[in-house]
Order: sequence, then structure tokens, then C-alpha cells
Amino acid sequence: MIKVLFVCLGNICRSPLAEGIFQDLVKNEDLENKISCNSCGTSHYHIGELAHHLSRDVAVRNGLELTHKARQLKTEDFSEFDYLIAMDNQNIQNMKNLRGADKTKQNIFLMREFDNVKSKKAVSDPYGGDESDFDECYEILHESCKNFLNQLKVNHNL
Repeated sequence: MIKVLFVCLGNICRSPLAEGIFQDLVKNEDLENKISCNSCGTSHYHIGELAHHLSRDVAVRNGLELTHKARQLKTEDFSEFDYLIAMDNQNIQNMKNLRGADKTKQNIFLMREFDNVKSKKAVSDPYGGDESDFDECYEILHESCKNFLNQLKVNHNL
């Protein structure tokens, strides 16, 4: 089983949306018995909360339901998950700080490494923004998740 973890700051906007999108893509490819995913945040700000209402709204408009409750990244995640996908460089820095010296797995990636142009830009945090900011976030995440899944299929002969 290939395990993927999507990571942002609070785990209420970007990462639960990425998790929902990716789960749907995996389901549509009939790969649920080969790939699983989850999401978390590097902070403790929103532990136990549902995704932001605008993340849930954009998900519903695109045929998804987000039921994930926010959790914080923990050290065990680095060994439990094969791929940790961060939404921005600050998330990556926070992840590397938590991981510490144990670099046995080089499994941290930036989400937009998988966009159509491999831009390596941040997925902008829509928190505090309006519906259009969440729509833009959805589009970026959908493109990147789709490309990431295609890469997994090639790399793992799925």
C-alpha cells in the first residue's frame, strides 16, 4: 500500500481539500487497494475541526465531501507515509524541523512540483479569502493531484 500525506499549516483549507481530491482520483482509477491518503497540519491551531466551510463548499461544487477532522503532523508520519506532500515551503521547513536528523526517507515534496509546469510555487493559503480563492486553490490542487497520481502509476507500475 502506497501511503500519501498532504500537509499544510492548519489542516482546514488546502491539505484536506487535496486529500479529498486525491481520494476521488484514486477511487476513479480503482486503486483504493493500492493507494491511501490522509492530511494534517504542522500547527495545532485547528485540531479536531472539520475543513473550512469554503473548502467544504468548493468540494461539494465539485462532487466531493470533506469529512476529515484536522490533526497535527507527528514524527511517526515520516516513517508511516511514503510521500509527504507540502503546500508551501514554510510547511516543508516545519516538517524538516520536526523530522530532525532522521533523513532515511527522502519523501517530502512540494505539491506544485506536480503541477503542469512543475512550478514549485506555493499553493496559496486561501484562509481569510473568498470563494474565488478557494476555487483557485481547488484547481491548482486538482491539477497537481492528477499529475502526482499519474506519476505514482508509472513509478509503481500500477
